[in-house]
Amino acid sequence: MIVDLAKFVAQEKPRWERLDQMLHAIAQDPWRQLPVAEARELELLYQRASADLARLATYAAEPEARGYLENLVARGHAEIHGARDASGRFRPVNWFARTLPQTFRRRWRAFMLASALTFVGAIFGGAALVFDPQAKEVLMPFSHLQGEPSERVAEERAGRSVELDDRKAQFSGMLMTHNTRVTLTAMALGMTWGIGTLILMFYNGAVLGAVVLDYVTAGETPFLLGWLLPHGAVEIPAMLIGAQAGFVLAGALLGGERRPLAARLRAAAPDVVTLCFGAALMLVWAGFVEAFLSQYHEPVLPYVVKIAFGVVELAALAWYLSRSGRERGTEVNP
Repeated sequence: MIVDLAKFVAQEKPRWERLDQMLHAIAQDPWRQLPVAEARELELLYQRASADLARLATYAAEPEARGYLENLVARGHAEIHGARDASGRFRPVNWFARTLPQTFRRRWRAFMLASALTFVGAIFGGAALVFDPQAKEVLMPFSHLQGEPSERVAEERAGRSVELDDRKAQFSGMLMTHNTRVTLTAMALGMTWGIGTLILMFYNGAVLGAVVLDYVTAGETPFLLGWLLPHGAVEIPAMLIGAQAGFVLAGALLGGERRPLAARLRAAAPDVVTLCFGAALMLVWAGFVEAFLSQYHEPVLPYVVKIAFGVVELAALAWYLSRSGRERGTEVNP
């Protein structure tokens, strides 16, 4: 129990600042081999900071000190218990199995913000289409979505998808390029203090909501699910992860910590890069699926097969992001 909170903070703060300095030096030169004495000091300071954080957690006072300490412990945990190879080499399997899902979970609040914005945008898009059917031309920028859903379904069932046989690779590449550009744009717009990312996610949600409502009210729900689920089960989360990276970047710009802007950006950079590369890999997969599976409809490919494939994808992705690389009691959220 802390008897004098102000005295406790004053006594412990030099150790926190020393740990901050050491972590900053490591971030400047990530692959420098620490001397044994320095490594032991880092471990002791991290353990002391973790214990101090646990003692401060029950106090409503000193929110700035607690926030600073939470960030410090998270950085120390990532450095001491991270997946970096002792040889300094990047290990793709370890990155995919541990680093990416751990980073996603550590920044889950940013992902939930992106998801909430997309959901609100979807409600807005659906409502706009109900109150003003002419809004379809504004909400749906792609010409093949602006027609009547039943007419499009009839064309697809008549064999339009077979025409893709000679250009599937080209179509797949186009989809990967477009979707990756949108996702990286969502990340880059974090430099607008998150305002651009916010607008882009809301707009994407509005388009999605309008499309869903248009096809459902036309009685084409099976077609919609068979068309969107195979690639959308991965593509939509990938775009949300891109926006997640944008909001992480925006959080570093906005601050909230007693550290210089450059230090905040350096601390956030590894997570931003990890999330962007993860989203890009997901979009590559989604592009292949969209070109080689989603564009084939009944009678070529039954809707139930495509829907089942999408559900399995979504379940596997949810498990991967929530469970992969998890170690009991070791993950710390900033």
